[in-house]
Amino acid sequence: MNPQLDPTPDHIMQVGLGFWASKALLSAVEMGVFTELANGPEEFNDLAGRLGLHLRSARDYLDALVALGFLHRSGEAYSNTPATDFFLDRHKPSYIGGILEMANARLFGFWNHLTEALRTGRPQNEAKEEGASPFTTLYADPARLKGFLAAMSGISHGANLAIANKALWKNYATYADVGTAQGDLAVQIALANPHLAGIGFDLAEVGPIFEEYAETNRVSDRVRFEPGDFFTQALPRVDVITMGHILHDWDLKNKKMLVSKAYDAINPGGALIVYDAIIDDERSKNSFGLLMSLNMLIETPGGYDYTGTDCMGWMKEAGFRDAHVEHLVGPDSMVVGLK
Repeated sequence: MNPQLDPTPDHIMQVGLGFWASKALLSAVEMGVFTELANGPEEFNDLAGRLGLHLRSARDYLDALVALGFLHRSGEAYSNTPATDFFLDRHKPSYIGGILEMANARLFGFWNHLTEALRTGRPQNEAKEEGASPFTTLYADPARLKGFLAAMSGISHGANLAIANKALWKNYATYADVGTAQGDLAVQIALANPHLAGIGFDLAEVGPIFEEYAETNRVSDRVRFEPGDFFTQALPRVDVITMGHILHDWDLKNKKMLVSKAYDAINPGGALIVYDAIIDDERSKNSFGLLMSLNMLIETPGGYDYTGTDCMGWMKEAGFRDAHVEHLVGPDSMVVGLK
């Protein structure tokens, strides 16, 4: 079949009704399906009962998760796949479900207003009516803040591991993760590089959550929290500054301001590492990065994702002598600027 001459609606229908599969997975994470099955297979009646599923839809739901590739079934027994067991069991350090929990609780509803966002250019989240920064709303509620920071770790963990294991760290002694959130990047760098001393820099409300995470990972002797606001204060003076999923939150003026502040704070010979779901220069391949940019429309007054060429330009404008792009994992890449 020539798809140009004989088109089919398969892809259109798959994407157009993609929210069916999405919500099936998000509800499974919400109900703890994969955590429940972490100890091994369970028979249908036992599993449905423990999850509190109504029998009218329980079998269809669990079998849908099988068909979608999130569960295995043998006879009447259901079990996790290797991927869901590793990434979606809440009790494992590899759990990435925080971002899915946030998607379920917040983003799923906000994205229902994408058309309005596209026509108005205004956020559609908690700050929609007040016009305040979404971070003001999130940081005002300790429970919501902790969930948000865990979500940031979930979406960032793979890239954080990749960055932590880069060879460039052997040339440096100190680093600061700016906008550190729960602190997963700062922690992973310390775990992979015992010679380094690091700082997590973020608003004061984040401090206890960061310190708990560093203590849990046994790096609190080399990684400390420094409270601060990167809009009003200088950044810590160190060899390397990292910014993970930070620049895309802001408009062009503030993107350039943050890159410039990093340049001023970095020791001579040091580096700035920025990473996001960097959009390919042709703006046609990294669909996740482009959709993440639309998520910034939903979530922020001026944020958007960007290409590697864009970011390298901001770095060179700030004074960095060289800059390059390196792929990390999945849709994420980093841009490294050398001072």
